[in-house]
Amino acid sequence: MRVLFAGGGTGGHINPAISIADYIKSQEESFEALFIGTKRGLETKLVPKAGYNIEYIDIRGFNRRNLLKNFEVLKKLSESKKRCREIIKEFKPDAVVLTGGYVSGPVAMAAHKMGIPAVIHEQNVYPGLTVKGSINYVDYVLVSFSETLNYIKKKERCVLTGNPVRTQIINAKKEISRKELGLSDKPFVLIFGGSLGAQKINENVVKILKRLSEDNKIQLLFGTGERNYEEIKGQIKDMKLSDNIKIVPYIDNMHLAMAAADVVVSRSGAITVSEIAVLGKPSILIPSPNVVRNHQEQNARALEKVGACRVLLESELNEDTLYEAINSLANDKKAQDKMADSLKEVACPDALERIYKVVKKITKK
Repeated sequence: MRVLFAGGGTGGHINPAISIADYIKSQEESFEALFIGTKRGLETKLVPKAGYNIEYIDIRGFNRRNLLKNFEVLKKLSESKKRCREIIKEFKPDAVVLTGGYVSGPVAMAAHKMGIPAVIHEQNVYPGLTVKGSINYVDYVLVSFSETLNYIKKKERCVLTGNPVRTQIINAKKEISRKELGLSDKPFVLIFGGSLGAQKINENVVKILKRLSEDNKIQLLFGTGERNYEEIKGQIKDMKLSDNIKIVPYIDNMHLAMAAADVVVSRSGAITVSEIAVLGKPSILIPSPNVVRNHQEQNARALEKVGACRVLLESELNEDTLYEAINSLANDKKAQDKMADSLKEVACPDALERIYKVVKKITKK
């Protein structure tokens, strides 16, 4: 099976595509994959690191603030479609899998024109412009939340698959992970704001570290993000924190940390939310307000709706609300168990298998 993948810009679009490629590779002996991306996104690093080839196109998203700049975008779109047709003609894919981001648009159009079956996957609750615009060019829209069906006109083309979660995350076991991390029996809280960090979360975590250390009720792993680490290190150097508090720039064994955690405090990007759901982790979600169409809050509310998390908006976030949220949930086993049980309603641990079945189906059309 030869599959062409497209999705670029952020890890939220690229990592799902890589996870899908890895899964299909495990199921198909003669699997070949090729990715299409731009030279400005994370795909330039993540795709080759995963062992896949990638071709590049020059495309940008539409400018919502300055419409005059979109003349250049339309020109690039036309050129990109032509380049995509050349790539498709050379690679000869059996199917195309799109995971969002503006790079998916010209690929969807080119594949449709050349009669190549395609699917597009939406990670968030609210579908992006690319997904909405591509619906006429693909066979199916794969959605991660049932709520997404409320925002798509052609519901007959939708398949609920869930978000592809890395098998490394799915297979991680709590007790084994806690042992590997050298944790005690105290509740373990994991805090992170993404690979780059989240300024508002970091500021407030720093303000409560001393209190949490003196309480000595929990163990804490705090991932600051690479760009904030040195500054935070300077801010805490005189705090004399307990050994139960660990602060790192980047959590490179996230599968162990997530599995071991009793409580997760994080942003509510689609993949993070899906990993929390699959692992059944009680969480305090702090949506980023700086994203298009406020999709992080919608992701978090989807979990909150079934009682599976606590949502703390940035407008509500301060050292007292954060301290109270962490302290109350980390030390309330009943509340944790209730959230973990509620997460079963939204978790899709077999998302990769569901996606693979749809891809297999369209290659036989």
